[in-house]
Amino acid sequence: MLDGYQDIITIPEIAGILYIGKNRVYELLENGTIKGFRIGRVWKVPKESLKEYILMQSRLK
Repeated sequence: MLDGYQDIITIPEIAGILYIGKNRVYELLENGTIKGFRIGRVWKVPKESLKEYILMQSRLK
């Protein structure tokens, strides 16, 4: 899962992977649903955090 991506994933990449808009990705980051961190105004999301989110969501259904 996500083998073709770097260890840090960008907002547009996350939006494409999850088939959601960038604003929704920002919401998920702001409320802590997807774990990430900011350097200045730019969000950085570890690939492992996105994997955890995907697995968590698949278990809820």
